[in-house]
Amino acid sequence: MTEAPVWEAARTRWRNWAGNQRAEADVVQPGSAAEVADVLTGAAARGRRVRPIGSGHSFSAIGLPDDVQLGCARLDTVGEISDDGLVTVGAGTTLHRLNAELVRRGWSLTNLGDIDRQTIAGALSTGTHGTGAAYGGLATQVRAIELVTPAGEVLRCDATRSPEVFSAARVGLGALGVVTSVTLQAVPAFALRAVEGPGTLTAAIEGFEELMTSTDHVEFYWFPHTDVTLLKCNTRVPLEEGLSPLPRWRSVWDDEIVANAAFAGVVATGKAIPGLIPPLARISARALAARSWTDHSHRVFVSRRRVRFLEMEYGIPRADAPAVLAELRRVHEASDWRSAFPVEVRLAAADDVPLSTASGRDTCYIAAHVPAGTEPGPWFAALEAIAGEVGGRPHWGKLHGLAAGALATRYPRFGEFVALRDRLDPGGVLGNAHLDRILGPVTR
Repeated sequence: MTEAPVWEAARTRWRNWAGNQRAEADVVQPGSAAEVADVLTGAAARGRRVRPIGSGHSFSAIGLPDDVQLGCARLDTVGEISDDGLVTVGAGTTLHRLNAELVRRGWSLTNLGDIDRQTIAGALSTGTHGTGAAYGGLATQVRAIELVTPAGEVLRCDATRSPEVFSAARVGLGALGVVTSVTLQAVPAFALRAVEGPGTLTAAIEGFEELMTSTDHVEFYWFPHTDVTLLKCNTRVPLEEGLSPLPRWRSVWDDEIVANAAFAGVVATGKAIPGLIPPLARISARALAARSWTDHSHRVFVSRRRVRFLEMEYGIPRADAPAVLAELRRVHEASDWRSAFPVEVRLAAADDVPLSTASGRDTCYIAAHVPAGTEPGPWFAALEAIAGEVGGRPHWGKLHGLAAGALATRYPRFGEFVALRDRLDPGGVLGNAHLDRILGPVTR
């Protein structure tokens, strides 16, 4: 049984990482699939709604509880790794811990995003991805899922057992059931040779395909108010070739002082005096210095993020990326907007997950940011409109303004997912106001 049955849990204040989503909810922390089932059936019997939550790193209201919050901190196990690299991981295990455990045992995840503080269930449920033209998001590394439905059934799903549930639950939005564990396909540990340095948005647009496929994992950051980009090119190399990590002083200077402390000062100054943002952006862009090093893959994939922000990210067809970036620059230059944060551009290969932003198409991701505690205003609206012209799909964990009607036109398998949600959760136990908007209310 749970430490405190859901209908007896104490009210607790909750906020997400960025601070833009806040609620008071009854909080329960089950420690097993059986305890999750007890929570869900107990809540269903009392007509209550439950939202599962991971680390709270989403900017959207996808994890916002309007009644009961189900945490997964006690579901934090990392199992043994099979000879072929399969590992079963508890839903509440953070990517940070998982990466450390895997490399200690000689394994790695084949691709990662640039933040590792999310839980594995939360990262999967919102469609977390990294970059790499030939590599899919985190969901493509899943081989099995344990899911507890609101009826209390514990489903163990894979490509042969409940395959329709497995297919959809890899990016399930926390709408099909509560994920309690996942089995991932790891690969033998490898290193990344990282090469970083300045470039230009003009060159990136003109030679987009050549640039973004020049190494295994490419991304760049464009600094609005300038033509400058920071280009990151990572090449997969065997560990046997040796590691040459950044010297400690260089890592501290680049990643803590310049990228975080100094940038925090730029953001704070820009919030206080918006007119200074364009010259500050030019100064920030000029501060970029080329560097290269080789380290364990997860240490290169992941970046430190100490300056809090709000984010919108759209996945668009890869072929449309140059035109979308050119239009985004044109619109920004024609406005008087003040944008202190860079725009991030990444790639992912097509996959077969119904609600993955890369479902059925090779994808370019374009992300805009504003400081936490500020209103995104027309900058986010511009990205949403421009991406929408080419059928852009919003990242489920990031801010966007679309509802079920529009989303159904962006995802060919949207109706399939909603029908499965209605079957597995006919009482809407796992819903909240946000899911009611983006999926539509449960049809009973």
